[in-house]
Amino acid sequence: MAFHSSLAINAAILTAFVLAVVVVRAAYHRNVRDGKLRYPPGPPPVLVLGNVHQLPVDYQHRKLAEWGTIYGDVVFARFFRTPAVVLNSREAAIDLLEKRSAKYSDRPRFILLSELMGWDSVLNNLPYGERFRKHRKWLQDAFVSKQMLATYRPIQRRETYTLLSGLCETPQLFMDHIKRWAAATIMEIAYGHRVTSIEDKYIELAERATVETVKAGSPGSMLVDFFPILKGIPLWAPGSGFKHRAYYVRGLIRKTLDTPFEMVKRALLSGTAAPSFTANLLEEAVAAGSLTAEHETDIKGAAGVIYAAGTDTTVTAMKSFILAMVLHPAVYKKAQAEIDRVVGSDRLPDWEDMDSLPYLDAVLKEVFRWNPPVPLGVPHSAQSDDVYRGCHIPKGAMMIPNIWWMTHDPDEFPEPNKFDPERFLSMSPEEADRKDPRKVVFGFGRRICPGQAFAEAGVWLAAANIIATMDLTYAKDKMGRDIVPEAAFISGFVSHPQDFACAFRPRSERIRELISSMNSDAADTVPAQA
Repeated sequence: MAFHSSLAINAAILTAFVLAVVVVRAAYHRNVRDGKLRYPPGPPPVLVLGNVHQLPVDYQHRKLAEWGTIYGDVVFARFFRTPAVVLNSREAAIDLLEKRSAKYSDRPRFILLSELMGWDSVLNNLPYGERFRKHRKWLQDAFVSKQMLATYRPIQRRETYTLLSGLCETPQLFMDHIKRWAAATIMEIAYGHRVTSIEDKYIELAERATVETVKAGSPGSMLVDFFPILKGIPLWAPGSGFKHRAYYVRGLIRKTLDTPFEMVKRALLSGTAAPSFTANLLEEAVAAGSLTAEHETDIKGAAGVIYAAGTDTTVTAMKSFILAMVLHPAVYKKAQAEIDRVVGSDRLPDWEDMDSLPYLDAVLKEVFRWNPPVPLGVPHSAQSDDVYRGCHIPKGAMMIPNIWWMTHDPDEFPEPNKFDPERFLSMSPEEADRKDPRKVVFGFGRRICPGQAFAEAGVWLAAANIIATMDLTYAKDKMGRDIVPEAAFISGFVSHPQDFACAFRPRSERIRELISSMNSDAADTVPAQA
């Protein structure tokens, strides 16, 4: 027994020694090769770890911005063996991710998110290729065409009026009403499912999946993403906790993608299906005789990404808007005065008023600048070697757009932590357009969010109607004192504002009646999607 134990120990030591030699030799040869190439400047790496030990667990966008102030707007680093290029300016991001999109439209290999959790069939995570182009065409057809966007407007109006009604009846549940507003709009468009309650089973299921996904880690940030061999760790082995969590989330994701899809299939068979993105794709596939299992998986993924990518970021934008308005009552009052002057008191704002409300437009620009929903975007990947500004960018480099710094660089936006819509009104129209944060927060190049116009329209309508109908003030504690929220945001892939309290109240009884009337009229409309 002792002999076998000693043999096992010696074998383990030998294995560790061989692995160490392999790692050191690989690092040596890499460093020799790297010495012949001129990479963009960046923090000095250490053996094996590269620069990963220099990144904090939380608010990594701030550290990457700090590197930018030292090394410039294009920073080279290594996270273990993976080369990474941090883009700290919109100029660099546009130059590479848009103007050279043929080289930078791929994604890194997201092992945790895609291969273990099961988000492998959604557009955000697909590698660049035929399948990506197939999904992108579907989503562009559904969300870029002005004709299609017009068919969604009755749904967006109805759900906005339902949001206002909820704020009238139970203002303390404003966070729930915002989540419902975003999810209900998406669920009806994606699956034809009309949400009638905050406790809707499909919304609860999808929210659990997205929340647990975000809690498990950002794309390309987990150890298994850098060392694919860890994917093979047995579930019983020490250190396999990440796989247990991933498989738990995988079950939620499977239900999130399968359950509403199967609902649409059953409705189509019975002839009761409402028009929707999923129903349209299924009917087209059946008519063409192309409804294979792989095609079904693609439809599930395309519909699922509408919800997963759309609701969380939209909710974040609306929560940021409300937080900013609570903390800056003078801004809110000025926006109210503009809407009162343009819209009047006999109706509610609609998209036809958009061009006549420049201050509201400046407010929403500032919301996206103040707290970009996804501070570091989703990394791209270099598909081939490239040279930029005389520096080498290696094939396979993880390209990280630091969107937070693009909207907080004091050289571009003085006093960046200050919420100040006036900054955009003081710019020339050309400068305001160039610096519009909405041109970076939705991504870049061929990876830009196809639903940008839809999301912007929904946020605008909800914000305009809240301003037009609601007084928004601090909540009070038991002693009647103001509860002043903190302008603080949770670290993570999506930058949610920390939970806060506030008080909504209809501006008048007449406005309450107008909301009730508009809500009742909109509830009777049945949009016809193409």
